[in-house]
Amino acid sequence: MQAVGPASLIPALPPGLFAQNIGPKVIEEVVPPSPEASAKPQYSIKFAVIGVDHNHILSITSAVQRGGGQLVSVLSANPQYPKALADFQARFPGVKIARNEDEILNDPEIKLVCGAPIPDQRAALGIRVMRHGKDYLADKPGIITLEQLAEVRKVIRETGRIYAILFSERLEVKAAVKAGELVKAGAIGKVVQTVNLAPHQVNAPSRPDWFWDPARYGGILCDIGSHQVDQFVYYTGSTVADVSASQIANVRYPNYPKFQDFGDIMLHGNGGAGYVRVDWFTPGGVGVWGDGRLFILGTEGYIELRKYADIAGRKGGNHLLLVDQKVQRYIDCNNVYLPFGAQFVGDVVNRTHIAQDQEQALLATELVLKAQKNARALSFTS
Repeated sequence: MQAVGPASLIPALPPGLFAQNIGPKVIEEVVPPSPEASAKPQYSIKFAVIGVDHNHILSITSAVQRGGGQLVSVLSANPQYPKALADFQARFPGVKIARNEDEILNDPEIKLVCGAPIPDQRAALGIRVMRHGKDYLADKPGIITLEQLAEVRKVIRETGRIYAILFSERLEVKAAVKAGELVKAGAIGKVVQTVNLAPHQVNAPSRPDWFWDPARYGGILCDIGSHQVDQFVYYTGSTVADVSASQIANVRYPNYPKFQDFGDIMLHGNGGAGYVRVDWFTPGGVGVWGDGRLFILGTEGYIELRKYADIAGRKGGNHLLLVDQKVQRYIDCNNVYLPFGAQFVGDVVNRTHIAQDQEQALLATELVLKAQKNARALSFTS
């Protein structure tokens, strides 16, 4: 025995020694189609778009249209990037091109403005929109400094208008919507922690100059981290929260020294704890822009979302796994109805906050801004 190393002993051990009975076979389910998906929207409003610099504006516009919005016109806030407007026109052919911002802001029939200009311009645009008596739906990050956040909160109080931010990785992902339903129904007990892993692909040749400058896009935690912190706030139900620690780094892009391609955040709130990791390292072999995962730990079970891909072999996205005290479940969420568009149009009409809680949206924003501002900059030199 003394002459035989531990590794040599392993093949001789009984193959079932480390096996455990992990419960019954996984119950597989498919969410059936919802009649709401084909129902006529209850409300209708006219809306316009100002700023098309991020292609999220395409899905934002589609969501509002699904909910009953009638697209009136579009204006590119930064005409030096003509491809962005061309892409918008290709998606929404025949849309009127506004002559200037005043044409939209002074039109009394337009009740809502959606915007995805360069991130450092989004808060100022939203403030102008609200002061003209209209509601605003921004791409994330909707705000990139704490000073902007303070001004946005001030103008919300003064005007009573809505300043919404479309955190699409929760609001427009079917598995995330289903997870919210399950959490609210108590399927895993009280939520203890959320863990978000959010890798992205850079696709460097397609990126404009502002993409590489944190002064323009807000930094990695403010930018893509805003999606993930929104999920922490929402699933834990936290109304008060703060940042325990945060880190950022530039590992791969020395030619863009200000760029950040890695970051993480630890959070704590009155509803639970959270951890977020964001990066720009999605490998090409995944086949999608990011293998986003969400883990929700509860006192009676847990949920895992494989949002956009499942490298274990299932095709497509919107995979939800749930384990509780009795069973293991796999839920195909591709038929889940996305309620945000209809709910948000209803909020504009009825002056409610059903689609997105205003205070939760601004709390999530405040947390990522604090995390970004106070992040420790890491350096990997070996």
